[in-house]
Amino acid sequence: MITLDNISKRYGSQLLYVDASMSVFRGEKIGLVGPNGAGKSTIFRLIVGEDEPDEGAVSVERGLTIGYFDQDVGELSGCSVLRATMAGAGEVSALATELAALEQAMADPARGDELEALVERYGEVQPRYDALGGYELEPRAHAILAGLGFEADRVAADVGELSGGWKMRVALARILLMGPDVLLLDEPTNHLDIESILWLEGFLREFSGAVVMTSHDRELLNRLVTKIVEIDGGELTTYTGDFDFYEQQRELAAAQHEAQYARQEAALAKERAFIARFAARASHAAQVQSRVKKLDKIEKLDPPRRRKIVDFEFPKPPRSGNDVVRFEGVDKRYGAKVIYEGFSLTVRRLERWAIMGINGAGKSTLLKLIAGRTQADAGSVTIGASVTLGYYAQHAMELLDPTQTVLEALQVEHPRASQGSLRNLLGAFGFSGDDVDKPCRVLSGGEKARVALAKMLYVPPNFLVLDEPSNHLDLDTKQMLVRALKDFEGTMVFVSHDRAFLAQLSNRVLEIGPEGARSYGGGYLEYVAQTRREAPGAR
Repeated sequence: MITLDNISKRYGSQLLYVDASMSVFRGEKIGLVGPNGAGKSTIFRLIVGEDEPDEGAVSVERGLTIGYFDQDVGELSGCSVLRATMAGAGEVSALATELAALEQAMADPARGDELEALVERYGEVQPRYDALGGYELEPRAHAILAGLGFEADRVAADVGELSGGWKMRVALARILLMGPDVLLLDEPTNHLDIESILWLEGFLREFSGAVVMTSHDRELLNRLVTKIVEIDGGELTTYTGDFDFYEQQRELAAAQHEAQYARQEAALAKERAFIARFAARASHAAQVQSRVKKLDKIEKLDPPRRRKIVDFEFPKPPRSGNDVVRFEGVDKRYGAKVIYEGFSLTVRRLERWAIMGINGAGKSTLLKLIAGRTQADAGSVTIGASVTLGYYAQHAMELLDPTQTVLEALQVEHPRASQGSLRNLLGAFGFSGDDVDKPCRVLSGGEKARVALAKMLYVPPNFLVLDEPSNHLDLDTKQMLVRALKDFEGTMVFVSHDRAFLAQLSNRVLEIGPEGARSYGGGYLEYVAQTRREAPGAR
């Protein structure tokens, strides 16, 4: 269906690909992976013709329909969420508009002299519209929007009133409704909650066309894709299998290459030593020349390339009291909406609470009550003895000063810290060398999230309150954060839509629902086993 054949692509001094190739076959589910800046999004732009390779060719089968979702949704306003979704459904959407115009024209007495031509055109358009499933378009749009978290009253609302994250969902719904031969999805889960991710996973599993996607959701890649294409160091390497299999094979290939390189280097060193030792002796001239020629003919292996991942280790925090935070009879309302009524909970030292609940259930409100960012209407929230709290808000990255550099953002927060220690911390979060001098205004969403996390973690709190800390983080940085938090010798309360993050870090679950809050002993995996669902609102 789609072939990239020996393509090369450069942006200024940055070389993305050299003689790189990949193919997409009918019905395949492919995960596109690689470090930030490797060129994953460029692959999508090459396929849809928004960009061209410097060398090589991109071939797309004639008549192939492609649906492309990226992070730039453009301007959406002036119509309802439903109409905006249906407007992106490709040919069937255009036919629906034409049918409506034809029906209006045929009912207009002033256009009676055109009636025969209008009826003839209607007879051409209507069968095509029917064949494309046009009469099922609106019910399908409702189903997709519901799957992506839109409640019925919101579907009729003006799309222009939505936040950026909800507009992203509308843009994704348009592409899914289109039903193309190939879906190109660039980070489709970035703004989705866990219920919507689970719905999307099921939708894509049943989708009969091909899917090529990038995602920072490890669990989604493991469950959905059957092929991984890695972009790294200018090469595209294809692995048949899920993400875990790809990681195993990549490590195995890297280990084998390192061993081969070491053996070759040892052999070459031996030959070079012989040449250096006997180069000046006439009696060995023939042997020296023979070995020089032999060295020239050997195809040298490239040095091993290891992706540099710096780990962050929490300094041991001071010990807190056994009761870290206590809720007693807490009421919280927003207008007429009751969030909590008579809510009580005690979080004890070393517990790691994952907070679960559908959109609007009050997950972020719970964390804000702990952090003192909002107050209870009744009851009390008491922080325990010797507790030092670190709070990461869902939109913490939006609070960065755009005029400050990455390093300055940390220096302002921690004025007594040495520049070396701050640079080491930033290195763990992917900022090395001159990266620390980038102004915050030019950073991507993922880079801003990493700066915000680094600011919070320099001084070790003994109680972490984290609202979606893994949002926008790439797979490597996310796994680095998980490793660090696993070794954290303190207490945690967190919200996350990442199932791998939930599974690896929680040892308690609090589910917030319409009937109140219910706690579960054991972590997320035990919660799934007990409830037989992966999220409170999972369908």
